[in-house]
Amino acid sequence: MPFVDALKAIACLSIVAHHLAAYGPMSQIAYPLFPGFVDGVYEYGRMAVPVFFVVAGFLFAGKHAPGGVLLVSHPVQAIKRRYLRLVVPYLAALILSIGCAAVARMWMVHESIPAAVGPFQLLAHALLLQDLLDQEVLSAGIWYVAIDFQLFVSAVMLLWLSRQIQHRHPNLKAGGLILITGLTLASLFVFNRDKSLDETAFYFFGSFGLGILIYWISDMPRRNLWLVLLALVVIGALLVDFRFRIAVAGAVMLMLGLVKQHGSLLENLRVPVFLTSLGRISYSIFLVHFPLCLVVNATFFHFFPVHPVANAFGLILAFGVSILGGALFFRWVESNWNNRARVWTRTKDAVASVGRGPKLGI
Repeated sequence: MPFVDALKAIACLSIVAHHLAAYGPMSQIAYPLFPGFVDGVYEYGRMAVPVFFVVAGFLFAGKHAPGGVLLVSHPVQAIKRRYLRLVVPYLAALILSIGCAAVARMWMVHESIPAAVGPFQLLAHALLLQDLLDQEVLSAGIWYVAIDFQLFVSAVMLLWLSRQIQHRHPNLKAGGLILITGLTLASLFVFNRDKSLDETAFYFFGSFGLGILIYWISDMPRRNLWLVLLALVVIGALLVDFRFRIAVAGAVMLMLGLVKQHGSLLENLRVPVFLTSLGRISYSIFLVHFPLCLVVNATFFHFFPVHPVANAFGLILAFGVSILGGALFFRWVESNWNNRARVWTRTKDAVASVGRGPKLGI
């Protein structure tokens, strides 16, 4: 789906630019050259986060519950697979981050460099609990991985619950839609307005739920009416408390909904090849860009501590290194792991189906 890949690519590049503006001395030294641009990237680059969450909800619905009913037979197994898919590359990136932080400490002292890691801190990261346990993070932006996993678990369990309810009450066929809509509304109008909840899925489920709902309603009768109603929900949430991140989520939701209604557009939309390629490796870029940028920051601070032009070049170099590093990480780590995981899953499913054969009279 080139359009979805393009959205992911643009969001990913925005996050890299935001972190370059927010962390490390290069942006501070180069700031006099283009203060407005640095301020704008710092302020609005992070608005790419709701783009990721809406797209994640859209893809979740398409893969796991395209008709509003959970396709997964065993939710615990699905959650386990999701955890491993996220965490194996994530842990490899954390090892890289620890090494890059050690290198950066040799050449500069800066608040953006994570402190030396402790065993409990590393365990908290491995379990995706670092923010909930108030542990110093080892890399910028990795809170997103934990929230992504929480959102996945929340959606799977809600849809599993609706399936259990439907087994007992066969006439109740919209349980999944009701539960997902309910949590989405609660997030948009209540949870997302409470900053103390930003370490939990409740804070972000509004954007994730919009992605799920727009996928579902795009296949419903009178889908244009449902699209208008969903847009009115977003407008209502903004009237209660205007949040630019929710406005961005609503805009992305509408784009996905309009494009999905024309299936050929979603699959065949002309998108530059480099954007689709970046979209496919966006998770790898996201994981490794901060430690790589940290090393570039340390290098330029060591050799050019007061030269704005040199540090501006360093920002451009760090941006390019992030993309190249993400591409290599995807090839060597993420892609290899995903391929192995697919083979393992298919083998396990085949063995399980053979084991069930005699009971089915096959």
